[in-house]
Amino acid sequence: MTIRSHSRAAQVAYQDLLRLHLDESASALIGSIEQRTRNGRIYLYDKFRIGTEMKSRYLGEGTPELFARLERAAALKAGAEERRATMARLARVLRAEGFTATDRETGSLLLAFARAGVFRLGGTLVGTAAYALYQGELGVRFDAEELAQTGDIDFASFERLSVALGDRVEEEPGDILQTLKFDPVPGVADRQVWKWRQSGGQAMVEFLTPAFGDERVKPLPALGISAQGLNYLNFLIAEPIPAVALYRSGVLVQIPRPERFAIHKLIVADRRREGPDRGKARKDRGQAAFLIELLAADRPDDLAEAYGDALGRGPRWRQRIEASLARMPATAQILRDLG
Repeated sequence: MTIRSHSRAAQVAYQDLLRLHLDESASALIGSIEQRTRNGRIYLYDKFRIGTEMKSRYLGEGTPELFARLERAAALKAGAEERRATMARLARVLRAEGFTATDRETGSLLLAFARAGVFRLGGTLVGTAAYALYQGELGVRFDAEELAQTGDIDFASFERLSVALGDRVEEEPGDILQTLKFDPVPGVADRQVWKWRQSGGQAMVEFLTPAFGDERVKPLPALGISAQGLNYLNFLIAEPIPAVALYRSGVLVQIPRPERFAIHKLIVADRRREGPDRGKARKDRGQAAFLIELLAADRPDDLAEAYGDALGRGPRWRQRIEASLARMPATAQILRDLG
């Protein structure tokens, strides 16, 4: 397998564009910073008054990076015009350097979701649409066939986080999707809607959430949506990272950590052997193999930690992973060599 890297200039441009988008997000602070603690974690809110009513807008988990940005919110707001011009220039640089741009349909959907607060409120882009964005995070070039879309754009979020945040999207995803010519597909059992199909097309948008046994449809109050529960998904979307989709001047989204994505694909590939999507298992294994080879060279400690975490979650997890690796001897050897 040949791994081709983007130029150093392209990698620097991407990191600069990501930083500016994070600055842009922090510059939207209206009032004062409010801290709330849940289960040992700090969550930050923008607390402000509208008329006689106090409002709280969720900003994100209280990391040192977010604290630092919010403390510079006034300066970031003052530099908005120059920052946006630089963002547009960096997006042009990335296109010229061979970064794969997000197609218009996907890009317009991600932009609308970002503006509504889907990613701010815990939504994470998963699947092939997320895999494509590792070109920036990992500085790697993908072949066109590697990024061939399945027609699905998948989003995932934790039910417990969605309930706990006490905030809500500014426009519901279902309304956005209908504006973009997607029709709801009601569930067979209870008629809850968690997926939409593009009118006259093949594209499907689905919302997912971790399950722990019973894979039922659950509500995600912060996103104003229902989601299909899936086992093993909790591993994938833990500790997601920001990324920029190359559409217009870029769209700030949230994607899984690449090492978790890679190991999760081994599990998904084995699950698909038993269902209607078994034809996608080969693509799952291909994505896992590519990322594992790359990460073993560039981020071996991260990969080893994710692999050990998954193996330590129980016999069912190990069986799924080992079943896929039995079909991938080269990848299996790479993981064994991690020590």
